[in-house]
Amino acid sequence: MAGYDSDNEDFFYEIEYDACPMPGVGRFVRRPNKIQRPERGAVRERFDRMRDIARAERSSYFGSSRFYDSRTRAENSRIFYKQGKFMEDFEDDCEKAVPCSAYFTDYQMLGYDQLRTYFTWRTNVRQGEIQNISLSYAFLYVYELLNNIGVEGPEEALEALMDFWDVFRFYAGSIDKYMIRWLKDYHIYYELPWSFKEFAEKNGIAAHYPTLSDPKDRFGLLSAVSAYDIRKSKFFPGREELIRDCFNAVTETLDQALAQKGLSLDAFVFHTARKMPEWTPFKGALFYPHIRQRDRRVVLSEKEVYLCSENKWSCSAAITMESGKGLIGYVMKQEESLLRKALGYPYKLSARPDMIGEGIRNTCAQAGISVKQLVTESVMRFYRETTRTVVRIDEHALEKIRREALITQEKLMVPEEESQEKLPDGAFPDTELEAPEVSDLAGQKEQLFEEDFSLKELSKGQESAPLEPVQERDLTPDSPWEALWQELSGTEREALHIILREENAPDRQAALKLLTDGQGMMLEVLAEGINEKAMDYLGDALLDEEFAVYEDYTEQLKGIMEEDIGNYEAED
Repeated sequence: MAGYDSDNEDFFYEIEYDACPMPGVGRFVRRPNKIQRPERGAVRERFDRMRDIARAERSSYFGSSRFYDSRTRAENSRIFYKQGKFMEDFEDDCEKAVPCSAYFTDYQMLGYDQLRTYFTWRTNVRQGEIQNISLSYAFLYVYELLNNIGVEGPEEALEALMDFWDVFRFYAGSIDKYMIRWLKDYHIYYELPWSFKEFAEKNGIAAHYPTLSDPKDRFGLLSAVSAYDIRKSKFFPGREELIRDCFNAVTETLDQALAQKGLSLDAFVFHTARKMPEWTPFKGALFYPHIRQRDRRVVLSEKEVYLCSENKWSCSAAITMESGKGLIGYVMKQEESLLRKALGYPYKLSARPDMIGEGIRNTCAQAGISVKQLVTESVMRFYRETTRTVVRIDEHALEKIRREALITQEKLMVPEEESQEKLPDGAFPDTELEAPEVSDLAGQKEQLFEEDFSLKELSKGQESAPLEPVQERDLTPDSPWEALWQELSGTEREALHIILREENAPDRQAALKLLTDGQGMMLEVLAEGINEKAMDYLGDALLDEEFAVYEDYTEQLKGIMEEDIGNYEAED
């Protein structure tokens, strides 16, 4: 702004913003009148209107020069956003360029020539010509993109950020540490159609985030906290994709079942601190949170969780509960056990339900949820869907076959008049040679018809020769328990009798030790043999680590034993 000196027409005064050390505050500078006074043009008018926004928005406590004061930063960010939206479509083509050096650069602290310099440079950047300039101007442009100023939305702003960073980092490498931090914040604050891990890997910056996980890849996230890491199993190599996809399908099924009862798999596994520290996106930048955020949780890794509640963000490292580790461990082990059996893997594996913490087991039982049943059914359903053979019929090829069959049939058919026509010497024409083949076909057709008719009549119960029944012996036991009992050896059956008879653990182990010593074998080998056979027929182990029968199976085992004893006495 300029004004005349009424006492001396040889001088005039102009407000110069970049000559004052305090941001957003200008001072009067006396200029000699011999210097041509700038004309009030459209550009200067636009800048004045932009500065009017700051004058109207300033609160009573503004005036602090402390850049790190939270209230000052918040107010500067709000004014910056409003001024940025006002200037987002402005373009300039000034030839003069002046430098700038400031912290948390905004429009208000720039002088007239500096504003012309910045907007001219920004115009070229938007046209794809990214030139070197003072770092303060570069940060101002980045602030605009973080606030989605001058773009249609977050996706376009992110693309512009990456394009700018790829070029400008060669002019000023110090911008890297800020961009690396702000790109992660960008994916937390703005909801984008891809995960941050996908973005980082695609753009070759994943090395800057070593603990990053993909929230869509629950297998990778939960394997890191599982009590049983399936990735370390000898069964895993060569079957990675099958195991990963199967696990994701199983946990999705488990999630849905728990959600119907108001429960959550993540809540079973991860626990966040009750008092989470506040998180502010884009620290070190001028950012105004102009978008109201919906309540949500963003998990970047098992140790980094961001929570938005009532438009306020907090951050805390997630704590993995021991019971949750056991739950995921059981799911992974049970999945591997079933896949081993389905694929005919020579070495079997058993998963004990007591791997799941007692608290989770009780909660699920009260909700009527059987984790074992859900996991088993989900794994088998996934395996069937993955390995089924799909037969597709090409309708066009089928129609072609029909047409060719009709043509062949017409060629084989001999008109009756031609077949009876004789030559002058009394002989039939040459076509007569094909007649027996045609008659044979007709005869075969008649025979098939008679056989089909006979079968239909037989099914109606009419008198006919009775069919001899096929004598087959049904070797299949009535239940898996009977099949298991038949498979067990005499020593293994005797061991189970001892186990159910001796409730005291020391007495039980002593009796079993006496049995195995007499057979010249190890107790552990005997127990493993019983569990392997139980896995084949029941899909689960029968004995725990203390050589006791799992409580879930005690009654079934007693029943089959009593039945076996009854049959033995009847035979005697």
